[in-house]
Amino acid sequence: MIVVVPAFNAERTLAELVDSIPAGSCDEIVVVDDASGDATAEVARELAGRLPLSLIVHPENRGYGANQKTCYRQALARGADLVVMLHADGQYDARLIPVAVQVLRAGVCDVVLGNRIRTRREALAGGMPWVKYLANRALTLIENVLSGQNLGEWHSGFRAYRREVLATCPFERNSDDFVFDSELLVQAVHFGFRLGDVPMPVRYFEEASSIGFRHATRYAVSTLVTFGSWLAHRTHVRRSRRFEPRTAPSDRGGSSAG
Repeated sequence: MIVVVPAFNAERTLAELVDSIPAGSCDEIVVVDDASGDATAEVARELAGRLPLSLIVHPENRGYGANQKTCYRQALARGADLVVMLHADGQYDARLIPVAVQVLRAGVCDVVLGNRIRTRREALAGGMPWVKYLANRALTLIENVLSGQNLGEWHSGFRAYRREVLATCPFERNSDDFVFDSELLVQAVHFGFRLGDVPMPVRYFEEASSIGFRHATRYAVSTLVTFGSWLAHRTHVRRSRRFEPRTAPSDRGGSSAG
């Protein structure tokens, strides 16, 4: 099992996050630095001196979705049977990795997300802004209705996958931006994989990454466009290659360091 960490300007949070991953819960940690402007890569190199951690550095900033593409290509190339994706900013509790992995290994789900929104009181007490809470609730409701799922939230930065999901879903055809997350989940639904979630505490703090209102609006619109594209593909109105089985990608890779 491999934990992948897409990282960008995470020098203040990366070490604490990696140290919080339960010992023995994974075979390797792969950090992909998307050309950070701070010391993220240096922190990862120091961690690699005492942990089974590999660092991949993009020579230029490619975007959040492109970062995940490198993460998943690396995990598949290294033979991972299970892959956990964890944001580098520390918003998500790495201690729950064994729980998510157990759900996958038990054959209950093929994809497991960390669900931060169990109650409104807990989400807000954890620092989630009212606007983000309401937007998350509204968009998740729409996504559940359109997809036939019942996830607590679709917008989690804690995700665990069985290898078959990443080997089937053509994630290389997805956006290099934030909507990549929604696209991959819609692809998983399209190909018949089972989605579920585990409870996750809410952590909002100064170092936690967050997108502004303009980008959040664009993300929401792009997510709904993704669903429109999927429904058009399913009804044979308009074919989309994002919902056709994955073929072996040509890996752009990245410069390895550490």
